[in-house]
Parts: sequence; structure tokens; C-alpha cells
Amino acid sequence: MADLSSSSFPDSYELRAATVADAGAIYELVAARERELLGRPDTEPDRIAADLTLPGLDPAVDTLLVYDTAECLVGRAWVHGGRRSAVDVHPDHRGRGLGSALLDWAEARARQAGGERLSQTLSDGDRAAVGLLRSRGYEPFVTQWLLEIEMPAEPVLPGPPPGITVRPFRPGDERAAYRLTEDAFDEWQKRRKSYEEWARNTVELDTFESELSAVAFAGDEMVGAVLSLNVPDTDEGYVERVAVRKDHRNRGIARLLLQTSFRAFYRRGRRTCTLWTHSETGALSLYQRVGMTVRRGSAVYGKALGVE
Repeated sequence: MADLSSSSFPDSYELRAATVADAGAIYELVAARERELLGRPDTEPDRIAADLTLPGLDPAVDTLLVYDTAECLVGRAWVHGGRRSAVDVHPDHRGRGLGSALLDWAEARARQAGGERLSQTLSDGDRAAVGLLRSRGYEPFVTQWLLEIEMPAEPVLPGPPPGITVRPFRPGDERAAYRLTEDAFDEWQKRRKSYEEWARNTVELDTFESELSAVAFAGDEMVGAVLSLNVPDTDEGYVERVAVRKDHRNRGIARLLLQTSFRAFYRRGRRTCTLWTHSETGALSLYQRVGMTVRRGSAVYGKALGVE
């Protein structure tokens, strides 16, 4: 755990590192913040567990939990690879300096891990957290959008391009889907994920469902994929990944795969589907042409850490 001697946690709080067993309590904390901010939870429970088992993340030194005198979890932070971070404070404990103290800890841990720049993603509506980051020298550098499409009627599928076949995702497609999506994302992402890290946040999620996901083939080569999640306790479908191989773009494959996934959700009783995209992918216009609109936005904020 990073040195806490220079931080400003109030004496009434207890601190410790997280373990995988804390995933449920962390989810409840994150859900409380999201209910206040968005009106409902936005993060799936298994996403929290996936974060705690990311390759390269050691919970003993890369996470911090904050408990009040009633032994309730009221704050948390994690740092992955000295580059990415997250900080959450329970709404009932805001205004007590916990956010600043957790940010101090995250920056100290990132420097300790050799990080030169630290980033954190915040919703545009989280004005207090955005104000804190801006006051500490963080600047937005990526814009993200949650897109949605309403489906009052069953989506109609366009015909496949010549030589292209589409089917639901099947067991055994995992490695091909990994290579396809990471190759596509290499055009904008800063770091290529290992298969293990990618899988923990896609096909190994409890909410991943192959029947709601679609893949496209040219012969026996996968050239497109839409990977979808069946999130419980919601009336919406969610698309986690969209990718088409570079040499097969602009042929209508992405539209066909999205419509296939949308139709599968519709047949499950979902009348809305959502997905996230961001400014570095250049895909916003594609989704808008399919009929999706922006529901809300967020931004990734970054700061050069320097040496202290």
C-alpha cells in the first residue's frame, strides 16, 4: 500500500486494502453513488470483481478501502499499472475530505508504481468530482458517450454483404474475437490487453451471453463481432464491444451485426439497447446512422504526475 503519512484522512476512518471478497461491498458503494448521480446503478456487480482480478493489479498495494466507525464501507480507490484510477465516496460522507485524501493516495501509488500520468473517468454530471480533479490539475482528453436506441418494433436485418455470413457467438470463438477486437482497438488504445485481461471484462463476465452476441465471417475468418451483456434487473440491452476488421469496413458489416444483436434483445423483451463509445474511436457517426442517440456523456481526465 502506498505511504499514507502525507495524506489527510480524518482520524475517525479506518483504512485497509481490498480483497476479492470485498467485491459485493464495493459494488454497493459504487451503486449508491450512481443512484444519486444517475437515478439507478450503472455498473454491473461482476465488473467490480473483474477489476479486482485484472492482470497487473495487486489488491494488497493497488487498492484502498475506507470504513466509518460503524464498519461500513464509505470510500474506495484503486490504481492499475500506475496509469488508471478510480475513486468513489459514499454520498453520505461527502464534504469530509475523503475524496481529496483518496486522490492523494492514488497519485502516491501511481508514482510508486512508476506511472508518469494518471487518468480517471467521470460523468459530466458529477460536478463535485470534476471540480476536485480540475482543481488538482487534471484536464479532459477523451470524451465518452452513452448511446441508446429505442426499439418500438422488431429491428429489420439488412442483407449480408457478398461473401459474409453472420451467426451467434459460440464457445471456441473467444480467441478469434480477442484478436479481432484488440487489432481494431490498437488504432486508438494506448496499450494492447492480454487475452486474460480482455476476457475478464468480456466473455468471462457473468453477464456475457453468446446468444445476444453476433460474429461475422468471410470464409472461415472472423471479420466482425458484437459482444453483448445480459445485465439483470434492467429493461435494457447492452453492447460491450463492436469491431470490424480494417479490410472489411464500410461494407455494412457493423450495421448488420448491431441490428442482429438488437433484434436478439428485442426478442428477449428489451425495447432499448445501449452502448458506450468515445472520441478516439471515430465511431459516433456509425452509431448515429444506425439510429442511436446520445443519452449522456463523460470524460477521461488526466494529469502528468511529475516528481514530489
